[in-house]
Amino acid sequence: MTTTPKIAWIGLGAMGAPMALATAAAGMSVTAYDVSPDSLKAVESHLSVASNAREAVTGADVVAIMVATGTQLDSVLFGDDGVASELKQDTVVLVMATVGPQAIESAAARLEDVNVRVVDAPVSGGVARAKTGDLLIMVGGESSDVSVVQPLLNAMAAKSPVVGPKPGDGQRFKIVNQLLCGVHIAAAAEALALADSMGLDLTQVHDVLGTGAAASFMFSDRGQRMVDENFDDVRSALDIFVKDMGLVSEAAREVHQQVPLSSTAEQLYVRGHREGLGRKDDSITFKLLRGESD
Repeated sequence: MTTTPKIAWIGLGAMGAPMALATAAAGMSVTAYDVSPDSLKAVESHLSVASNAREAVTGADVVAIMVATGTQLDSVLFGDDGVASELKQDTVVLVMATVGPQAIESAAARLEDVNVRVVDAPVSGGVARAKTGDLLIMVGGESSDVSVVQPLLNAMAAKSPVVGPKPGDGQRFKIVNQLLCGVHIAAAAEALALADSMGLDLTQVHDVLGTGAAASFMFSDRGQRMVDENFDDVRSALDIFVKDMGLVSEAAREVHQQVPLSSTAEQLYVRGHREGLGRKDDSITFKLLRGESD
């Protein structure tokens, strides 16, 4: 294995693109692919781009995958045009998407048969932190595999703790993270909706309460978007939390753990999806709780 691994990057969405660019900016060789021609065009001046996923992974030491769902992960690896058959032995597949433990464990088991390793490394921090290489990455995998991808983790993250020795452990940490994030967004929306209904100045509410015990990252970040009502500037689509809170509920059922606050928040995101707001910024939960449509 080379000291500086050759990287293939699959998935150049809102998070994937800045993460790939941060990796390349750290001096690594990155060949990228996305199904969207516009996404490829946006990075082609900074990265090598491939015409398809199989071309991107040819000869790669590390294949980083940043897709949205477990179904998409399965398709990238094992679908009709899947890359698994093109991976050389001892390639490390670095899954950075939030897809749930089952999807990771299934992929790892299938890839183990061809001596391809998996590191499970979902991320948290949002687009702004992705651009500055300041993410939190929760890493699950064997130490020898993690060491291969450590240069990438260092380029993208302020912190990349190893939270477990096997693929799936990172996903479990991320599920807990998303429970907190999903509930905090819903709480911010509910608080600001109540403040608005009582005739309070929302800018002042956000400024004052954001300095006290009620402060949180989500109240600061999403709360500002709620005050500004700029829901078309999508930094995190509502549908992401439909998916992620579904993963929380699935994980909770498996271990027979009650998650009443998470379940209530999940219904808010599902309602937004049903009302056609899934592609809006998730801060639009504020308008949902005010009984308004976009």
